[in-house]
Amino acid sequence: MNPDARGRVYKITLLYFVASIAMPAGARAQEAEPAMADHVAPAAPQQPMAPMSAASMVDVMQMRDDAAFGMVQVDQLEHAIDGSGAAAWELEGWYGQDVDKLWLRSEGERESGNLDARTELFWDHAFAGFWDWQFGARHDSGLGRTRDWAAFGVQGLAPYWIQIEATAYLGEQGRTAARLRAEYELLLTQRLVLQPEFELNLYGRSDVQRDFGSGLSDAEFGLRLRYEIRREFAPYIGVVWAHRFGDAADYARAAGRDAADAQLVVGLRMWF
Repeated sequence: MNPDARGRVYKITLLYFVASIAMPAGARAQEAEPAMADHVAPAAPQQPMAPMSAASMVDVMQMRDDAAFGMVQVDQLEHAIDGSGAAAWELEGWYGQDVDKLWLRSEGERESGNLDARTELFWDHAFAGFWDWQFGARHDSGLGRTRDWAAFGVQGLAPYWIQIEATAYLGEQGRTAARLRAEYELLLTQRLVLQPEFELNLYGRSDVQRDFGSGLSDAEFGLRLRYEIRREFAPYIGVVWAHRFGDAADYARAAGRDAADAQLVVGLRMWF
């Protein structure tokens, strides 16, 4: 084939290729034109919205970012399965706005017929993105003599998503105490969560009526594995190690208890 004939073949082939692409697009455009022509705009509102203030608009559109809300979380409701019959609970609840809340915390345990409970009530004020000041009171009841304390502390989320609670207490007759607690949630799956927890309690002086020892009185480490049937409801199994030090250990031994022990527990975690 000579060069001129080859050139004409190339031109004819190119024109055919361009036409095969352009024709369907043109056909689609022609089909769309009647559809656009048939479109009818909706009628204007028969009753236009009356003028309203910004506050009223926020209420109508439900756009308030300072609305009050509340929650109750039972973090631990557990029973020892080692034959001791020990049971324990730990719960907290709050109600308020993003910055200021009323915060209630309760925890305790029953062992060998003895009840030991602690209840705290705080005003909670956010001072940073993940941190709150807490000011309030603590009441110890059950075992021995009741004690009342003024309480102030901080709680929040530390780096690596570690939940921290650090609280100091001032009680009657110059008594002082401090508590440090840390916990972390490790998601093994979307429903299976491993939760380690560590707690320290310190006191300025010994209290034989409450089994407190001066200095570091006791430490506790728990490791619980829960399965979230729903986010609001999760059974768990775990192990808890507790150790008493100094005078607190002596008081425990005098009462026929061990200064250090470990318990297997089963329980429920729920919130609403």
